[in-house]
Parts: sequence; structure tokens; C-alpha cells
Amino acid sequence: MKKTKVRTLLSLIILTITMNACALLHPYENVKSNKKISFEDFEPSDSDVYPVSILNIDSLEEVTIVEQGIPITMSDGVSLYANVFRPKTEGRYPVVMSFTARGKDRGPEEYPAVLKAEYTDDFTLGPFEVSPWTMWEAPDPAFWLKHGYAVIQVDSRGYHQSEGAATLFDDQNVKDFHEAITWAGTQPWSNGNVGLNGVSYLSIAQWVAASKNPPSYLKAIIPWEGNTDPYREVLYHGGIPETVFTEFWMKRANNWANKKKPLPSYFIFKQAQKTPKLLKKISSRSFIHLNTVEVPALVCATWSDQGLHSRGSFEAYKKISSKNKWMYTHGRSKWAVYYSEDALTYQKNFFDYFLKGIDNGFDSTPAVRLEVRENLEKYQVRYEDSWPIEGTEYRKMYLDGNSNMLQTEPVSNNKTVDYQPFESNVSFTYTFDKDTELSGNMKLKLWVSTSKGSDMDLFVAIKKLNTLGKEVHFYGKLGHNKSPVSLGWLRVSERELDPIKSTPWQPVLTHQNTQKINRNEIVPVEIEILPSSTLFKKGESFQVVIQGKDFFSHPSLGHNSSVNKGTHMIHTGNKFDSHILIPVIPN
Repeated sequence: MKKTKVRTLLSLIILTITMNACALLHPYENVKSNKKISFEDFEPSDSDVYPVSILNIDSLEEVTIVEQGIPITMSDGVSLYANVFRPKTEGRYPVVMSFTARGKDRGPEEYPAVLKAEYTDDFTLGPFEVSPWTMWEAPDPAFWLKHGYAVIQVDSRGYHQSEGAATLFDDQNVKDFHEAITWAGTQPWSNGNVGLNGVSYLSIAQWVAASKNPPSYLKAIIPWEGNTDPYREVLYHGGIPETVFTEFWMKRANNWANKKKPLPSYFIFKQAQKTPKLLKKISSRSFIHLNTVEVPALVCATWSDQGLHSRGSFEAYKKISSKNKWMYTHGRSKWAVYYSEDALTYQKNFFDYFLKGIDNGFDSTPAVRLEVRENLEKYQVRYEDSWPIEGTEYRKMYLDGNSNMLQTEPVSNNKTVDYQPFESNVSFTYTFDKDTELSGNMKLKLWVSTSKGSDMDLFVAIKKLNTLGKEVHFYGKLGHNKSPVSLGWLRVSERELDPIKSTPWQPVLTHQNTQKINRNEIVPVEIEILPSSTLFKKGESFQVVIQGKDFFSHPSLGHNSSVNKGTHMIHTGNKFDSHILIPVIPN
């Protein structure tokens, strides 16, 4: 391959780590009617549809200095432009800072059309309240000003008002973020303590800024739902190419840039997707180095953004080297939670402690706020000292093809069950005889074969059934309100495990050696089931469902490049020890 082509692919893969769940500017498609809902279809004031309430800030404007389009000049002469909000009262204030490619000057009246998703029955995104100063997925200046902070919003290099060539999370961004943080920490109205905060792109930017010798002015970060391993978390779910979100993101990212487009065309990427081994090798060059992050961190991780940010947030919390780190988990709509009273109180107490030096006892707060779901709206909150939770019992539940049940003991009788990958599925169910909490990763081991072809795409859903056998739904990606407990994916040819990174409860694929299979060849596979936390009450059931396609239609999550052919078979019993490993939390 020519060097120019390699460079193009390298640029592509590194830049795609910016992929985020916000579906920026993406028209939301009603799955039922195929009607395109554009942003202009409704006025923001239409509270029946638009979930955002815009707060009145007349009284706050009188006591606030608002400086728009302030240049922050980098060492190479390029200026990044920022909006600065600070109290009029003289003093030195801690700084809450964010970096965005979405546009610092776009307030809630210009939020993406995806917020119209409440127009459909299958999505719930709100409500939430922000001031007109709040850029997309960023901290609300009005909230932080009231509590004695200054707020800075910065357009990333090459986007919107900022100068230079657009890039996404490369070495140049690392330098830019560090220099901008230094600028914020040395202003006469700053107390020298800077904290980063924000969702999605704004979260990933924090990992970039904090993972490579950040300036001493950076005292704390709040990365709220951001992926950290683009290959596994966004581009290739278990080796299956994600096609829906990827396509629209690439088009939008190029549209946001001022001059030079940061990404090649989606056509080029589609060709590159056919060579996952090459893409994996190239994408290993990452500008997120979690093990070098030492700054205090409050990480938000969610059960409800699977396929994009869920996995990366949990992995980040486990891997960073910060002595002071906390994790806030939830299973609801991301924006409604981010701006909720509970989440804002958590954020404020964290920054008060590390940016203001207030002895509020946050340092003694248990490390993990755990939100255990019961159904779509009901959940319980408690606190743990670690993740995974100390004392977790990883219990094997064996697939029994004779009864389509899950058994607590190994199954002795061999049985093969089959399904048509595009038309049907197979399921295995267990009914709990007492209240049982499952919190953590799960692992599904299967013995599989196909009657035709040399590969298989396996899609797995973990479902909860009530005492009547009806599925209990949960929130999923982009506020989808009919999602299962958890999801997993695997392309069988990508099944090779990394023995160093894998644990008994979390398989990690190498994506280095493609291993095709022969017709009717039976092979073992291990599938990572993404983290979740769910309470199953006595009489409720846990169900494993396996099929060959996505479980639901979704406007920004999909896999439309199947390798499936023929009939798929799951082998159970005796030497074919197909089983699900579940994380049982002792009472």
C-alpha cells in the first residue's frame, strides 16, 4: 500500500476517536413512519416536544462579565477563540473549562435536531433546563457563576471561530488544550485552579488533555460519558463494523471545519472497513493514555449508552492512575441526568473540594455511586468502594438446548439449537427464586457453527422478563426507551482473545489474526457483554437472546455489513459448555 494511502487511513482512524453520542445536527428519523424530523419542525418553546427549557438569566446578567470571542494565542501563532463568563465582583475564581468542535456560540436554541426524538414513542430525552449561555453538552455557565466560578468555552482548532487547520484529538490538540489551560490558570481573575467538564466530545477532550503531562493548573476533570477505545467501542463492536453512526459523524465533522476537512470521505472509510486488521494496527496510535492520568477525576459511566460511550467510561475509571477518582453511574437519558440537581450537586461538591479547597468531605465520599435499575424509571442508589464491586460472585449459568433454559449446573446431554440469522433467534431463560442483583460485566461463551459460509455475526441481548414473562425495557443509546439490559457483539473470525488483557469476566479481542471457519466447523467463542446493573426480583427472569442482526432499528446505531449465510447453530451440553457468566452481588 502506498504511503499516501497509509497516511490517509492513519488520519482517519485517529480522528474517529472523537465519535460521540450526541448525533450532532443529525436529522432524527422516525423508525415507524420513516418521517424525517428536522430541527425547524418545532419551536424550542414547544414543551410538548422539545425537552429543553431555557432559563431566564436577566438577574444574573447584571452581575456577570460576558466576553465573547476572546483570542487565546497558541505558541505557533494560531488563535483559539473562547467565550468567558465571570463574576463582576473583583476576586480570583476557579475556572470550569470546555473544548468543543460543535461551536461555542450555539446555544440551546440551536441544539441538534435529535432532541426532537421525544416526538416518537421509542425515545425519551428530557426534560432538562439550561441557560441561553450553555453550548451543547457543556456545563451551564449560569449554574457555575452562581456558585463562584468562572466558565470558559473554547472552539477547538480549525472549528467555527478558531483559526488553523481542523484536527481531532491529535498531538496538536494536546498542545492546544495544555496552552489554553495555562492561559486560563494565569488570568488575573483566575485563582490558578482549572477544572474540565463536559459530555461526549467534551469528555474525550478531557482524557486527551489529562493524559500527557498536563500543566499544573489543571486540578480536576469531570469526563461525563466519553469513549476511550474507538476501535472496540465505536468502530468495530466485537469485530462487526458499525455503519450508521460512523457515516453521519464523518459527514458532519467535515461540515463543522472551517477550511481543511479533517476526515476523508465515507466512501474511503467503507473500503478501509474491509480490512479490520490494518485499521486495528493503525488505530493503536492513540492520544489517550489512561494509565498516565493522575489528576483527580469524577467519571460518569452509564448503562444506557451501549455501543458508544458506556464501555469507555468504565474502562477509563479502572485504568487511570489517579489516586483521587470517583465514578457516577446511571441508566437514564444522558442530558437529563447531566443537568439534574443530583448530578450538578455531585459535580459542584467535587470541584469545590479540588478547585476551591473547601473541606466539604468529598474526599470521604465512597468511590462509586451505583444506580441499580429495576425498570425504565425505577432504580435504587447505593455506594460502593470499587469497580468491579468487591465480593462479586461470578456465577456460570449453562445453556441447555433441550429446554432452552439456563441451568446452574453443567448440562450433560448434547443438544444443538439453530436459527436463521436474519429471521429468527434462540433464547435461554432462568427464573430467580429470590431477589438477585447483577452488577458488572458478563461473559457469554458459546460453541457455534454455520451451515454455509466462512464467518458469523453474533448479536446478543440480555433481557429481563417480569413475573408474567413480559420484557422489561430500559433506556439505551440516545434515550431509546425499549432497550434490553445489555448488549454484546462478535464477528466469529475476530474471536482471538488477548490473554493478557482478558479477565475471566471480560474477554478482550486482539483483532490481529482473522480466523475464518469452515462449513459446519464447531468453534468456541467468548463475547463481552457490556456493563450493567439490574435488580431481578423473585419470580422475574433473566434471558439470553442470540441472533444474527441488530435487536432494534435505531437512527444512530447499526451494523449493515453482515457476513451471515445459511443456518446458525448453538451447541450445548457435555463438552460444549456454552454458558453465561453473571456478576451476582451478595445481599
